[in-house]
Amino acid sequence: MKNLSEKIKQLREDFLKGSLDEKDCPDNPFELFCAWLDDAVQSEVPEVQAMTLATCNKEGKPSARIVYLREFEHHQFYFYGNYGSRKAMELEENPHAALLFFWPDLERQIRIEGMVNKAPDGLADAYFNARPRESKIGSWASEQSRVLGSREELEKRVAEYERKFSGKEIPRPEWWGGWVLKADYYEFWQGRKSRLHDRICYRMNGDVWKRYRIFP
Repeated sequence: MKNLSEKIKQLREDFLKGSLDEKDCPDNPFELFCAWLDDAVQSEVPEVQAMTLATCNKEGKPSARIVYLREFEHHQFYFYGNYGSRKAMELEENPHAALLFFWPDLERQIRIEGMVNKAPDGLADAYFNARPRESKIGSWASEQSRVLGSREELEKRVAEYERKFSGKEIPRPEWWGGWVLKADYYEFWQGRKSRLHDRICYRMNGDVWKRYRIFP
């Protein structure tokens, strides 16, 4: 363990692939988000849609997990899951949340903060209906975030729902749906040499986005 800790402590990366200047940043941060996401897609970054979702309960205890971005428009970012999960309960208690995209191949990350609400049922239905059949079965079988006695118990539940829906369309469970984060803050981070990174932020001020640079 000590040797591993020493190795981790000595790991170093320098960032040389790009820069970010205010003159290259649009007034609207959503435009820059879309441009950077397109760069990541064109560069075939693995799991480009993966984002860290950070939430906090009413006592102020934080938690974070990876979820997938599934839709986005006009500063709204959608993700889906089980309404009985830990993230769902924390979002009910405290709707403030943060997203983080990290694309090491491009030496970039994007932080987004805002308020979260449940997505409309129509959107949740449309997304659920487009999922693979196995994923739909999994949504019925999994009581996400609850204690599970064994892997065999989960596999038994999957088999039960496979029999239940054999030859039938699989409806969206009432406990499964989506959320939408409405952004009021963005930070675009471009790695630079010697840890002197570029960090350009946008914060909503009334109905106008205020843009500014912060120290790395």
